[in-house]
Amino acid sequence: MSSYCTECGTLLVEKELEGEGLVPYCEKCGQYRFPLYNVAVSMIVIDESTGKILLIQQYGRPVYILVAGYVNRGERIEDAAVREIKEETGMTASRVHFNRTSFFEKSNTLMCNFTAFVKDASELNPNKEIDSYKWFAPDEARKNILPDSLASKFLNAYLDGLR
Repeated sequence: MSSYCTECGTLLVEKELEGEGLVPYCEKCGQYRFPLYNVAVSMIVIDESTGKILLIQQYGRPVYILVAGYVNRGERIEDAAVREIKEETGMTASRVHFNRTSFFEKSNTLMCNFTAFVKDASELNPNKEIDSYKWFAPDEARKNILPDSLASKFLNAYLDGLR
């Protein structure tokens, strides 16, 4: 362990905490410092009128993924899902439904997945974060999403009725 206190910068030590085991501890502050991680949302965006699913390409990569983004400090995850859809696609989510979470080790992020329904897909006006996009029928979305990715796990669970 080589992390530092987020309050004072002192090197943390491991100290036993009843019921928790070894936990990072700041001897200067006299406080336990539980590990921090990021929180983000990903959305299976569905056009209510056609049932098609929006998949996007980003950052010059030729693979399809879900719309996603980080949750701001103090923001509810439901609000982050609606905000990210609006920011990235220009569309307004008429309703969102929480599906599941999964920890993404590569970016130290807890991903919170939602299904988001949009009433007016003609509002689609992607921002600069999106290189390309396409609406897919559910079976085609399953075939075209990045294989073996967290996005594919979320999408397949939704399509399999596991939410």
